[in-house]
Amino acid sequence: MASSFLSFSLLFISLYTADGFLFSRVSHCDFNSTDPKDIEFIQSYYYQKLEFTRFSSSLGKFVGYTEFGVKQAEAWNNNPSYLAQARGEKERYCENHVEAFYPHGLTKSAEPYVRLHSVTPSGGKHSAMLVCSVFDFYPKKIKVSWLRDGKEVTSDVTSTDELADADWYYQIHSHLEYTPRSGEKISCVVEHASLREPLVTDWDPSMPESERNKIAIGASGLILGLVLSLAGFIYYKRKARGRILVPSN
Repeated sequence: MASSFLSFSLLFISLYTADGFLFSRVSHCDFNSTDPKDIEFIQSYYYQKLEFTRFSSSLGKFVGYTEFGVKQAEAWNNNPSYLAQARGEKERYCENHVEAFYPHGLTKSAEPYVRLHSVTPSGGKHSAMLVCSVFDFYPKKIKVSWLRDGKEVTSDVTSTDELADADWYYQIHSHLEYTPRSGEKISCVVEHASLREPLVTDWDPSMPESERNKIAIGASGLILGLVLSLAGFIYYKRKARGRILVPSN
């Protein structure tokens, strides 16, 4: 089964308006496949928007998060009928609905965007390193590869795993260590279900990124200096016009 993370929520909110106090209960199912072992039912209890007790099917019991919540969890855990009812909610609300939600979630996709930049390698036999960072893609499965003058590079390449961003999106970073050659063309190639064709990003070796940043900072400083000098010159001329010249004897 695919390992992408899916979640759907079933909300149950009970409101008590005595003196403006609010109690709520929220239930949801987390799953990454249709296998019951990969499904977790969670039921959280809130008082004034603060969660005080939670039931998790993975633990099979209630857990308290406040002083009152600990006492409440202990009381519910010692109530066989209430505990059995909570344990049965996983099958009732999660397992009976996962087949409908899981295929629907797999049809959704988000295109990645790529940032290609150079860094200084910490060591090794090569003098340069490129990093191909791929962000905000879904589903999780993706392939990132390198081309050098049209040929795939398989050596001196390291990649991270797909890293979850906790918002259904993922990111991945691939590193290529190499020794620069004049006139060469290096590209990062991304293949993903959201793309009709591979996304190819070419590296521009005309100027290292660090040098471009230094020039940009220097240019900004030069422009600021010219503006301040011009402002000072204008101020001086205006002050000079306002002076009264007294002839000397």
